[in-house]
Amino acid sequence: MIPFRAPVLEDRTWVEERFCATGNRGCEYSFATMFLWARRYCQHVARWEDFVLERLCGGQGVGYLFPVGGTDLAGVVDALEQDAAERGHPFRFFCVTEEQTRQLEAACPGRFRYELDRDGFDYLYEVDKLADLEGKKLHAKRNHINRFVQDHPDWTVEPITPDNLVECMTMDVEWNRRYRAREEVEQPAEDTLKDESQALARAFANYGPLHLRGLLLRAEGQVVAFTMGSPICKDTFDVHFEKAFGKMRGAYPLINREFARWVREHEPGVRYLNREDDMGLPGLRKAKESYDPDLMVEKYTVLPREA
Repeated sequence: MIPFRAPVLEDRTWVEERFCATGNRGCEYSFATMFLWARRYCQHVARWEDFVLERLCGGQGVGYLFPVGGTDLAGVVDALEQDAAERGHPFRFFCVTEEQTRQLEAACPGRFRYELDRDGFDYLYEVDKLADLEGKKLHAKRNHINRFVQDHPDWTVEPITPDNLVECMTMDVEWNRRYRAREEVEQPAEDTLKDESQALARAFANYGPLHLRGLLLRAEGQVVAFTMGSPICKDTFDVHFEKAFGKMRGAYPLINREFARWVREHEPGVRYLNREDDMGLPGLRKAKESYDPDLMVEKYTVLPREA
């Protein structure tokens, strides 16, 4: 068996080097994503020659992330197939991009079939679009922001640092309390909240070592929204989390806009913000589509043809 193990902070350098070199804009190719969600998805990492290997368990069961970093793709595919057989679970790849399907077909012609996973598509937006919110399609976002500014003229934003991180943690606790008190929460949403809370707790505990960047929004001196993320590759920055009090109209689009402006200023090579997938949740899909995405990272589940 391949010696998979839980990712640790010491893996960040070698994993990020290989992830970034691929130029892949999918959120799975972020070490922070791997580390933050490792417990929820039973994500384990291994090194095979120069490849980064990742084994995980999602809604479809156990499988592998597409291997990146090395050159012998056919060889590593054979090794992963043997690993799956020895562990007694199906052999398959999750979150495979269209470019990766072409690489796999070239290395292993006719060996696999490809199933489109619409719920896993990542939404990418040009930084300038989210920072400036120009045009008719984003008129409503500008209106919401204007309403927030009118209601809270003392609003400010500031980078998240060790000095104010606890305030973000406190705001997150209150956010969850308000969400559950607002209406009866259906089980899928409850499960999503628990998963996100667990990942966010890891982000708070490892904010510095993961090299996360974040911004918080204040009104009347209190934290009412925050967001945080990290680079995926040279031109794409991943937004891992975004929280705002829902009843404060305009808080979400304002923290979104301000973070885009912050990224534009401090990460000048970044062209896109990856706001990740919608998990097939209708409300989340509607919200992400309302920002008029510039690119979608299409993803496939890949299985052997005989499966």
